[in-house]
Amino acid sequence: MTVGVPKEVKDHETRVGLVPSGVAALREAGHRVVVEAAAGQGSALTDREYAAAGAEIVDSAAEVWGRSGLVVKVKEPQPAEYPYFRPGLILFTYLHLAPLRLLTDRLVEAQVSGVAYETIRETDGSLPLLTPMSEVAGRMAVQVGAQYLEAPNGGRGVLLGGVPGVAPANIVILGGGVVGSNAAKVALGMGAHVAIIDRDLNRLRALDDIFNGYAVTLASNVWTIGEAVKQADLVIGAVLVPGGSAPCLVNRDMLAGMKRGAVMVDVAIDQGGCFETSRPTTHTHPVYVEEGVLHYCVSNMPAAVPHTSTFALTNATFPYLLELADKGLERACEERAPLREGVNTYRGRITHPAVAESQGRRFEELAGAL
Repeated sequence: MTVGVPKEVKDHETRVGLVPSGVAALREAGHRVVVEAAAGQGSALTDREYAAAGAEIVDSAAEVWGRSGLVVKVKEPQPAEYPYFRPGLILFTYLHLAPLRLLTDRLVEAQVSGVAYETIRETDGSLPLLTPMSEVAGRMAVQVGAQYLEAPNGGRGVLLGGVPGVAPANIVILGGGVVGSNAAKVALGMGAHVAIIDRDLNRLRALDDIFNGYAVTLASNVWTIGEAVKQADLVIGAVLVPGGSAPCLVNRDMLAGMKRGAVMVDVAIDQGGCFETSRPTTHTHPVYVEEGVLHYCVSNMPAAVPHTSTFALTNATFPYLLELADKGLERACEERAPLREGVNTYRGRITHPAVAESQGRRFEELAGAL
């Protein structure tokens, strides 16, 4: 199979879907790899390294997409890439289709098989291709929040850890999964006061053990969230419904009761966001203000640390990529249940229930379509 690696075109998206060691492994398995010139530049990976590993370097994205049976990316295709879609193409990337009806339409119309990193689920319930970027985003959320709490950036002028005689910042984390636990780890390390809110009591018990009681754990309900955000200097949205739209946990009325100059970082923005006032932002224009509260809703946060993010991501994605290349989509899905869960669109059908439900559309079982 020919595997294509285009350069990412989303705003400040500096990650890349495959590293040179992955090229070498694909070549050893008998596959061809076509890489767009400068695709790895943002992650400090040169065309020379890709060529030395056995890739063919081409000048245009159109050539990469046109020659490849399997395209591996990082972020969901942008409108400029939609014309490259064609029947039979396998697209392996983060898709986050729930809030993206137009992209879903284009994938369905072009009969592209869209395999989404974020919905591949192993038998133990883990999301192995979402986890590494969730780890990065969770840790970054605290760094970003600390930056925008500074007065020159529009914030309240609060130091996360405080100083002797002055209380530390109050951080509220909505969701105790991978993003939330990584955010808590960094926030506690910086000396902040941390509260984690989750609806799963067993998860809260586990977090209480992990953090040895240093983080406050709270059972999620509307009243608790509303009271917590009133006291917060920084709120981090870290909830996840795999493949589906994120629930709205903080409404505008709650926002109006928050401190002026507080900061909200919505890591769930890829799936529509968990604050009523959230809308996607970019690394070029990362923040906006609603009700006196700064909102940071960048939908590709890990691209700010591309070298770390690219290697963390490709460590996780490559085994699945190799399986798709070796076996083809149909056989790989027949033999591996996690890959079946990753298929969001197939031959003009929506094959992930959470995507279909989020968009009010018809869902078809992949097994029936294969």
